Amino acid sequence: MTHEPQAKPLLVFDLDGTLAETAGDLISTLNVILAREGLRKLAMEEARPMIGAGMRMLIKRGFEAEGVALSDARLEELFLAFLAHYNDHIADETRLYPGVIEALDRFEAAGWGFAVCTNKLERTSILLLTALGVADRFAAICGQNTFAVSKPNGEALRLTIERAGGDLRRAIMVGDSKTDIDTARNAGVPVVAMTFGYTDAPVSTYAPDRAIDHFDELWAAVAALAPALNP
Repeated sequence: MTHEPQAKPLLVFDLDGTLAETAGDLISTLNVILAREGLRKLAMEEARPMIGAGMRMLIKRGFEAEGVALSDARLEELFLAFLAHYNDHIADETRLYPGVIEALDRFEAAGWGFAVCTNKLERTSILLLTALGVADRFAAICGQNTFAVSKPNGEALRLTIERAGGDLRRAIMVGDSKTDIDTARNAGVPVVAMTFGYTDAPVSTYAPDRAIDHFDELWAAVAALAPALNP
């Protein structure tokens, strides 16, 4: 009797606020769009909490901060302008968080695979991870428009795991927000939350399985959640 080889254990990462600090380029782009409309630019501390629900929501929140409500059609026009500028300036200020490369190296040496499940658009996500020099580390990079559903629908995570050649029972989500935690719960996958990302309230409020402050702590968090996977 033959057995199919077991899928690699898989870490599935969110992107913005989890793998990379993207706020600088996102907010700079938002301010370009606001300025074109004759509105004031937003300070980093004012705009950073607006990140985390996708570009359209960032634009909507930015304009609402100036008392401007956008129709769906106008929001779509501004989104296309935002996307064009952002893609051209995608890594002017964006950097991987400290410890990302070392964590990927350690898990890869232990036999783990990696994927990305984000609400950033797929092409933009690939563009960013390529600019940061790590796109080839991920077996799948799936964005808001990759599938018919997106986070927090658990199917987006399940389909990402499938595309990466993983097994739902051997996967762990790593994110920074309520959306990521809800996504993992909806897919039946354990979740580790980073405390330094983009979240309306402290991420521990949303009861992830583990919350950590630095990528140096990811190994121990995964070991505690999945001892059978032998990290």
